[in-house]
Amino acid sequence: MPQLDTSLWPPQLFWLAISFALLYFVVSRLIVPRTGGVIELRKTTVAADLAAAGRDKTESEATSKAYQASLADSRAKASESLRIARDKLTADSDAARAKLDAELAGKVASSEKQIAAAKSKALAGIDDVAAEIASSIVERLTGTKATQAAVTAAVTKAAK
Repeated sequence: MPQLDTSLWPPQLFWLAISFALLYFVVSRLIVPRTGGVIELRKTTVAADLAAAGRDKTESEATSKAYQASLADSRAKASESLRIARDKLTADSDAARAKLDAELAGKVASSEKQIAAAKSKALAGIDDVAAEIASSIVERLTGTKATQAAVTAAVTKAAK
């Protein structure tokens, strides 16, 4: 095995040192700076993204507060509009009810007058009807016809 032959070690050590130095130079001068640049770029990008997210969050909170204030204002305006409409409808309803009550009161008064007139007419004619019925009863019971004046006087006396 050539690895165990000590006479071959010095040239192997020489090429190992040259390969190591060359590899070290390539890694330290080319790869590490590029990797460090990528890492630094990534840190910068992440920091910028975090800053942008913070600004966006602040803007969205402000927009949300403005929206909530606008919503509360709209609700207050809607509530006020509803109150005004309800008050107007109540006033209109009260006016219509008062008008209807007045019309009904007039109709009731008119009906009461008609009833009173009909009652007076009926009561005025009741004496004549009572006299006629009394005359018929006397004639059936006694068989003789009573005079109209006597029957009317008797009915008038009984009615008082």
